[in-house]
Amino acid sequence: MKTRLLVLVISLCANFSLQAQTNERYIEVTGTSEIEIVPDKIHYLIEIREYFEEEFDRKSKPEEYRTKVPLSEIEQELREAFANAGIPQNAIRTQEIGDYWRQQGQDFLVSKKFDITLTDFNQINEILKRIDTKGVHTMRIGELENKDMLVYHQKGKIEALKAAQKKATYLVEALGKKLGDVIRIVEEGNSNIFPFAQSNVLSSDAASFDSFRTIKKNYSMLVRFEIIE
Repeated sequence: MKTRLLVLVISLCANFSLQAQTNERYIEVTGTSEIEIVPDKIHYLIEIREYFEEEFDRKSKPEEYRTKVPLSEIEQELREAFANAGIPQNAIRTQEIGDYWRQQGQDFLVSKKFDITLTDFNQINEILKRIDTKGVHTMRIGELENKDMLVYHQKGKIEALKAAQKKATYLVEALGKKLGDVIRIVEEGNSNIFPFAQSNVLSSDAASFDSFRTIKKNYSMLVRFEIIE
Protein backbone atom coordinates (compact mmCIF):
# COMPACT_ATOMS: atom_id res chain seq x y z
CA MET A 1 0.00 0.00 0.00
CA LYS A 2 2.83 2.36 0.89
CA THR A 3 4.65 1.51 -2.32
CA ARG A 4 1.57 2.27 -4.48
CA LEU A 5 1.02 5.56 -2.63
CA LEU A 6 4.66 6.57 -3.18
CA VAL A 7 4.41 5.80 -6.91
CA LEU A 8 1.22 7.87 -7.12
CA VAL A 9 2.86 10.86 -5.40
CA ILE A 10 5.88 10.70 -7.73
CA SER A 11 3.57 10.47 -10.75
CA LEU A 12 1.59 13.54 -9.63
CA CYS A 13 4.80 15.55 -9.05
CA ALA A 14 6.12 14.61 -12.45
CA ASN A 15 2.89 15.64 -14.16
CA PHE A 16 2.82 18.95 -12.29
CA SER A 17 6.45 19.69 -13.21
CA LEU A 18 5.83 18.88 -16.86
CA GLN A 19 2.77 21.14 -16.95
CA ALA A 20 4.72 24.00 -15.38
CA GLN A 21 7.45 23.68 -18.02
CA THR A 22 4.88 23.58 -20.81
CA ASN A 23 3.21 26.81 -19.65
CA GLU A 24 6.51 28.63 -19.20
CA ARG A 25 7.11 31.27 -21.88
CA TYR A 26 10.75 32.02 -22.54
CA ILE A 27 13.28 32.76 -25.25
CA GLU A 28 16.79 31.29 -25.26
CA VAL A 29 19.60 32.98 -27.19
CA THR A 30 23.38 32.83 -27.42
CA GLY A 31 25.44 35.99 -27.09
CA THR A 32 29.06 36.13 -28.22
CA SER A 33 31.94 38.57 -27.91
CA GLU A 34 35.57 38.79 -28.95
CA ILE A 35 38.29 40.51 -26.93
CA GLU A 36 41.74 41.43 -28.22
CA ILE A 37 44.51 41.35 -25.61
CA VAL A 38 48.03 42.71 -26.07
CA PRO A 39 50.44 40.20 -24.45
CA ASP A 40 52.99 41.48 -21.97
CA LYS A 41 54.70 38.10 -21.60
CA ILE A 42 55.84 36.03 -24.58
CA HIS A 43 57.17 32.48 -24.32
CA TYR A 44 59.68 31.79 -27.08
CA LEU A 45 60.53 28.09 -27.40
CA ILE A 46 63.82 26.93 -28.86
CA GLU A 47 65.00 23.35 -29.29
CA ILE A 48 68.67 22.68 -29.97
CA ARG A 49 70.04 19.35 -31.15
CA GLU A 50 73.43 17.83 -31.78
CA TYR A 51 74.45 17.62 -35.41
CA PHE A 52 77.33 16.52 -37.63
CA GLU A 53 79.52 19.11 -39.33
CA GLU A 54 79.41 17.04 -42.52
CA GLU A 55 75.69 17.73 -42.82
CA PHE A 56 76.46 21.21 -44.05
CA ASP A 57 79.33 20.59 -46.48
CA ARG A 58 76.81 19.72 -49.23
CA LYS A 59 78.78 16.73 -50.40
CA SER A 60 78.89 14.12 -47.61
CA LYS A 61 76.35 11.31 -47.41
CA PRO A 62 74.70 10.42 -44.06
CA GLU A 63 76.84 7.30 -43.73
CA GLU A 64 79.91 9.53 -43.96
CA TYR A 65 78.97 11.78 -41.06
CA ARG A 66 81.71 11.60 -38.41
CA THR A 67 82.23 14.94 -36.66
CA LYS A 68 79.46 15.40 -34.12
CA VAL A 69 79.02 18.83 -32.54
CA PRO A 70 78.17 18.21 -28.85
CA LEU A 71 75.12 19.71 -27.17
CA SER A 72 77.25 21.56 -24.61
CA GLU A 73 78.97 23.55 -27.36
CA ILE A 74 75.67 24.42 -29.05
CA GLU A 75 74.14 25.49 -25.73
CA GLN A 76 77.12 27.67 -24.83
CA GLU A 77 76.86 29.53 -28.14
CA LEU A 78 73.11 29.90 -27.68
CA ARG A 79 73.47 31.36 -24.19
CA GLU A 80 76.08 33.81 -25.47
CA ALA A 81 73.61 34.89 -28.15
CA PHE A 82 70.97 35.40 -25.45
CA ALA A 83 73.35 37.54 -23.40
CA ASN A 84 74.30 39.65 -26.42
CA ALA A 85 70.59 40.13 -27.19
CA GLY A 86 70.05 41.48 -23.66
CA ILE A 87 68.10 38.47 -22.38
CA PRO A 88 68.70 37.95 -18.61
CA GLN A 89 69.59 34.48 -17.38
CA ASN A 90 66.52 34.33 -15.12
CA ALA A 91 64.31 34.58 -18.22
CA ILE A 92 65.73 31.32 -19.61
CA ARG A 93 64.25 28.04 -18.43
CA THR A 94 65.24 24.55 -19.51
CA GLN A 95 62.10 22.74 -20.57
CA GLU A 96 63.38 19.20 -21.22
CA ILE A 97 66.30 17.12 -22.41
CA GLY A 98 65.98 14.05 -24.60
CA ASP A 99 67.62 11.73 -27.11
CA TYR A 100 66.84 11.61 -30.76
CA TRP A 101 67.50 8.50 -32.87
CA ARG A 102 68.83 9.93 -36.09
CA GLN A 103 69.26 6.87 -38.29
CA GLN A 104 69.78 3.17 -37.82
CA GLY A 105 73.40 2.40 -37.09
CA GLN A 106 74.27 5.94 -35.95
CA ASP A 107 74.60 7.58 -32.56
CA PHE A 108 71.85 9.11 -30.53
CA LEU A 109 71.72 12.86 -30.92
CA VAL A 110 70.89 14.68 -27.70
CA SER A 111 68.43 17.58 -27.77
CA LYS A 112 67.43 20.26 -25.29
CA LYS A 113 64.47 22.64 -25.16
CA PHE A 114 64.39 26.15 -23.74
CA ASP A 115 61.48 28.38 -22.75
CA ILE A 116 62.58 32.03 -22.92
CA THR A 117 60.25 34.56 -21.33
CA LEU A 118 60.24 37.83 -23.26
CA THR A 119 58.38 41.10 -22.86
CA ASP A 120 58.76 42.43 -26.40
CA PHE A 121 58.60 40.84 -29.84
CA ASN A 122 61.65 42.86 -30.86
CA GLN A 123 63.69 40.68 -28.50
CA ILE A 124 63.02 37.75 -30.83
CA ASN A 125 64.58 39.71 -33.68
CA GLU A 126 67.66 40.36 -31.56
CA ILE A 127 68.00 36.65 -30.77
CA LEU A 128 67.62 35.63 -34.41
CA LYS A 129 70.33 38.05 -35.50
CA ARG A 130 72.87 36.40 -33.23
CA ILE A 131 72.31 32.65 -33.14
CA ASP A 132 73.91 30.00 -35.31
CA THR A 133 70.94 28.04 -36.64
CA LYS A 134 72.95 24.90 -37.45
CA GLY A 135 72.30 23.50 -34.00
CA VAL A 136 68.75 24.84 -33.75
CA HIS A 137 66.07 22.30 -34.58
CA THR A 138 62.94 24.41 -33.98
CA MET A 139 62.04 27.91 -32.83
CA ARG A 140 58.48 29.02 -32.26
CA ILE A 141 56.28 31.34 -30.29
CA GLY A 142 54.51 29.54 -27.46
CA GLU A 143 52.04 30.84 -24.90
CA LEU A 144 51.14 34.53 -24.85
CA GLU A 145 50.09 36.00 -21.49
CA ASN A 146 48.85 39.22 -19.92
CA LYS A 147 48.88 40.05 -16.21
CA ASP A 148 45.33 41.44 -16.42
CA MET A 149 43.91 38.35 -18.11
CA LEU A 150 41.19 37.90 -15.44
CA VAL A 151 39.90 41.44 -16.08
CA TYR A 152 39.72 40.70 -19.80
CA HIS A 153 37.83 37.45 -19.09
CA GLN A 154 35.24 39.33 -17.06
CA LYS A 155 34.86 41.99 -19.74
CA GLY A 156 34.43 39.35 -22.45
CA LYS A 157 31.69 37.56 -20.53
CA ILE A 158 29.82 40.77 -19.75
CA GLU A 159 29.90 41.80 -23.40
CA ALA A 160 28.58 38.37 -24.40
CA LEU A 161 25.68 38.74 -21.93
CA LYS A 162 24.86 42.20 -23.29
CA ALA A 163 24.86 40.78 -26.82
CA ALA A 164 22.44 38.02 -25.73
CA GLN A 165 20.10 40.57 -24.12
CA LYS A 166 20.16 42.79 -27.21
CA LYS A 167 19.40 39.86 -29.51
CA ALA A 168 16.56 38.57 -27.31
CA THR A 169 15.04 42.06 -27.01
CA TYR A 170 14.61 42.71 -30.71
CA LEU A 171 13.37 39.18 -31.38
CA VAL A 172 10.72 39.36 -28.68
CA GLU A 173 9.66 42.91 -29.59
CA ALA A 174 9.25 41.81 -33.21
CA LEU A 175 6.49 39.52 -31.91
CA GLY A 176 4.81 42.29 -29.93
CA LYS A 177 6.03 40.98 -26.57
CA LYS A 178 8.34 42.27 -23.85
CA LEU A 179 11.52 40.76 -22.49
CA GLY A 180 11.34 39.75 -18.85
CA ASP A 181 13.85 38.60 -16.25
CA VAL A 182 16.74 36.27 -16.81
CA ILE A 183 15.79 32.68 -16.00
CA ARG A 184 19.02 30.87 -16.76
CA ILE A 185 22.62 31.60 -17.82
CA VAL A 186 24.99 28.95 -19.16
CA GLU A 187 28.61 29.81 -19.94
CA GLU A 188 29.53 27.96 -23.09
CA GLY A 189 33.02 27.03 -24.20
CA ASN A 190 35.31 30.04 -24.44
CA SER A 191 38.20 29.79 -26.85
CA ASN A 192 41.57 31.33 -27.61
CA ILE A 193 42.44 32.28 -31.16
CA PHE A 194 46.16 32.05 -31.69
CA PRO A 195 47.84 32.52 -35.04
CA PHE A 196 49.53 29.45 -36.48
CA ALA A 197 52.95 29.04 -34.90
CA GLN A 198 55.41 27.68 -37.43
CA SER A 199 57.83 24.99 -36.33
CA ASN A 200 60.78 27.01 -37.61
CA VAL A 201 60.96 30.77 -37.19
CA LEU A 202 64.15 31.92 -38.86
CA SER A 203 63.14 35.32 -40.19
CA SER A 204 64.47 38.38 -38.39
CA ASP A 205 61.88 40.61 -40.04
CA ALA A 206 59.75 42.32 -37.39
CA ALA A 207 56.72 42.03 -39.65
CA SER A 208 56.93 38.24 -39.26
CA PHE A 209 55.45 38.57 -35.76
CA ASP A 210 52.65 41.04 -36.51
CA SER A 211 49.97 38.35 -36.38
CA PHE A 212 51.11 37.37 -32.86
CA ARG A 213 50.92 40.83 -31.33
CA THR A 214 47.39 40.32 -29.97
CA ILE A 215 45.56 37.42 -28.34
CA LYS A 216 41.98 37.01 -29.50
CA LYS A 217 39.55 35.36 -27.09
CA ASN A 218 35.97 34.42 -27.95
CA TYR A 219 33.24 34.20 -25.30
CA SER A 220 29.81 32.61 -25.62
CA MET A 221 26.91 32.79 -23.16
CA LEU A 222 23.59 30.94 -23.47
CA VAL A 223 20.84 32.97 -21.76
CA ARG A 224 17.18 32.19 -21.19
CA PHE A 225 14.82 35.16 -20.69
CA GLU A 226 11.19 35.26 -19.56
CA ILE A 227 8.69 36.54 -22.14
CA ILE A 228 6.06 38.98 -20.86
CA GLU A 229 2.72 39.24 -22.65
